[in-house]
Amino acid sequence: MHTGLRITAFAAALAATFGTAYGVGAGVDPIVADSAPAPHEEHGERDDPGGPDEPSPRPEEGGGHGGHESTPAGGLQISEGGYTLDLATPHVTAGQRTELRFTVRDGSGDAVTAYRREHEKELHLVLASRDLVTYRHLHPTRAADGTWSTPVDLPAAGGYRVFADFTPAGEDAENLTLGADLAASGRYEPARLPAPNATARVDGYQVELDGSLRPGRASELKLKVSRDGEPVRDLQPYLGAYGHLVALRAGDLAHLHVHPNGEPGDGATEPGPEISFTATAPSDGTYRLFLDFRHRGEVHTAAFTVRAGSAPGATEPAPTATPEHTDGHGH
Repeated sequence: MHTGLRITAFAAALAATFGTAYGVGAGVDPIVADSAPAPHEEHGERDDPGGPDEPSPRPEEGGGHGGHESTPAGGLQISEGGYTLDLATPHVTAGQRTELRFTVRDGSGDAVTAYRREHEKELHLVLASRDLVTYRHLHPTRAADGTWSTPVDLPAAGGYRVFADFTPAGEDAENLTLGADLAASGRYEPARLPAPNATARVDGYQVELDGSLRPGRASELKLKVSRDGEPVRDLQPYLGAYGHLVALRAGDLAHLHVHPNGEPGDGATEPGPEISFTATAPSDGTYRLFLDFRHRGEVHTAAFTVRAGSAPGATEPAPTATPEHTDGHGH
């Protein structure tokens, strides 16, 4: 497993499914803020295929207000490096369990059937709503012909974004994250992005965030897990780490894939209560962070809203201590 930070970058204009670019967020493998926990799923519309490599989002897209665009943003392209995400299920119905199917195709249009395993999986699938309320990290299964599939049951109508994070087989192959839009039909009511918070509560656990997300600069983020007022010192490895952190930029869903500092069995990393990450924000803006961790055989997801740089209403990059309840389950 890699240590430190891995940012998977994708860049292109998003085609907002319902005519408006919303945000993202709620829980991994089912995490919906301020709702009852959804069952853990262990499997695991069109997107404009062009766009610059390093976009400079408009302020209303959560982009920048201070010009700190020194790190490429990610998660905005349907095609990159000769590979394309072919989403066979661009529409689903909210509240109904649906089989989400997709294929990764190479430059010849053939389905990719050989991948490098990373964090115990060939491909990681992130699904997030544009209002930053629903977030899931799924692990789909691959058929012999290269078709990936996973069941999904989205809680609300609206626009969603699907991210496929993978590395094709081959010595020189690079990690890619390709994105495509997904629409969930039904009665739609946009939700507000939760206020910045440094404390999240999920499934009886409390997770405290210490650190600031800085534009163009690497910084350490520490997350401390406790239960019933006692530090959790026996976290269990999940996909080769004590925690996984995904960050999504509000407005355009730029995706940062962050990996922890240290790993189980390295002789230095303790199994809690703190999980440390190093991250660099691609720009000023508001971000939603999702931490997956495993304890007592169950995976949980804690969600945070943070502001980096001179985002609207932000006086400092650090989050404010506003408690938030989120329920969910990781990957």
